[in-house]
Amino acid sequence: MNPARSAATRLRIKRLGVDTYQESVVYLNRECAVCKSVGFESQSRILVCHGEHRIVATLNVVTGTWLDPSTAGLSEAAWRRLGASDGDWVTFEHPKPAESASDLRSKVFGHALDRARYERLLLDAIDGRLSDIELAAFIAACAGPTFGLEENIALTEAMVNVGERIEWARSPVLDKHSVGGLPGNRTTPIVVAIVAAAGSLIPKTSSRAITSPAGTADTMATLTKVDLDLPAMRRVVEREGGCIIWGGAVSLSPADDVLIRVERPLDFDSDAQLTASVLSKKKAAGATHVVLDVPVGPTAKVRSLEAAAVLGKRLVDVGAAIGLHVAVHVCDGRQPVGRGIGPALEAWDVLRVLRNADDAPLDLRDRALDLAAKVLDFDPSTPGTSRGRAEALLRSGAALRKFEAICIAQGGLCEPPVAPCRFDFVAARSGIVVDIDNRKLAKLAKLAGAPRDASAGLVLHAPLGAHICAGEPLLTLHAESTGELDYARAYLDQHAALLRLGDDA
Repeated sequence: MNPARSAATRLRIKRLGVDTYQESVVYLNRECAVCKSVGFESQSRILVCHGEHRIVATLNVVTGTWLDPSTAGLSEAAWRRLGASDGDWVTFEHPKPAESASDLRSKVFGHALDRARYERLLLDAIDGRLSDIELAAFIAACAGPTFGLEENIALTEAMVNVGERIEWARSPVLDKHSVGGLPGNRTTPIVVAIVAAAGSLIPKTSSRAITSPAGTADTMATLTKVDLDLPAMRRVVEREGGCIIWGGAVSLSPADDVLIRVERPLDFDSDAQLTASVLSKKKAAGATHVVLDVPVGPTAKVRSLEAAAVLGKRLVDVGAAIGLHVAVHVCDGRQPVGRGIGPALEAWDVLRVLRNADDAPLDLRDRALDLAAKVLDFDPSTPGTSRGRAEALLRSGAALRKFEAICIAQGGLCEPPVAPCRFDFVAARSGIVVDIDNRKLAKLAKLAGAPRDASAGLVLHAPLGAHICAGEPLLTLHAESTGELDYARAYLDQHAALLRLGDDA
């Protein structure tokens, strides 16, 4: 680089403490030399160089005096990736155009891409060469009606190929995953504990919440450490036969983590993207046999049995093409499973089931046993009927002991936190619960602070068919501050019909 030009594009950096989720953002004053000499404009993609570290970030141009023209401000995500210190010098350049720009345009205009072009596009996404706006366009394009099976296979294979993969010394390697869209439904920790206690291998990588009040990784993070790297994951699985960790920490299908970052504010994912996301992570984690839980209901992610059949066929066909045996478990998605909605509240439900507590939610227990039996059906070495074996392992305490051992191997076991602020929402009249809006319940839990605040969310007291008397609680809000509690209550006042009561029979 020309020394004079280097000086003109050189600024000291400052950590601004701005949370932009996982997007790298650089803030420059409109009057700074970099903006004037290099021609950067707001929303430009900009290459930030600090020694051997380089990141591509989105530029936000600011006015006024709060950011000095001689200083560049960095968001939290950019700060972590650059690995710098306050006051360090950095230089700025125009990044090379993304090699996949033509692939992206082609996809947006409805053309099919092959595996090689998807790999090129996903590598650019991982390297930060595509902006979130461009990635949003890509995600939307993948939701189009022309996205067929062969292209879905190509995308899934590409997502596997651009990340790390792990292999295991024995087979079968079992897994279970839910397509989501149903609050609560925290069956995975229970299933993993039962299957591992049966002697089968089940290395489970899980997601944090995308559009829900909690993901399995969020719930498990209230109980143990989940951000293990690959060597640590392997040690836990080889010792205990299973694990329940956050997939984002192990670089298995890392392109999926980038796409999830964009899907989160969009609040949707298509069947094609869901299929590629789920199956690429299962394949990369070394799974050979997978059970996929598909809840169906009017306010679930999958709305009808017909839609479940279409999605299920796509999952089975793409799975077979990449070497996975996939079984689809279609189940009732008309209401939440379990009582808690939010990381810690769902963790308490899990512990009650594993501990065979008198107040354990029976719907969560039964759903977990059904899924565990379906997973164990894949392992011919498991003696007896799968459902009977699963129930015996849970009832005897073997599943609880295995769960505790897995948590200790991952870094220790602790009790989930409890929220200090609560509010009971009571029934205005007597009646029978005839309808529950899953989406509004999920939003209510998020407004209370979940999943950001681990103890936040809600507890549902009135499932479908329950007879409620006037003045009895329908649900209890949990929050870590009175401000968040009031915010959720305001939403509840406007949407009280998220639990609808019918007349007594």
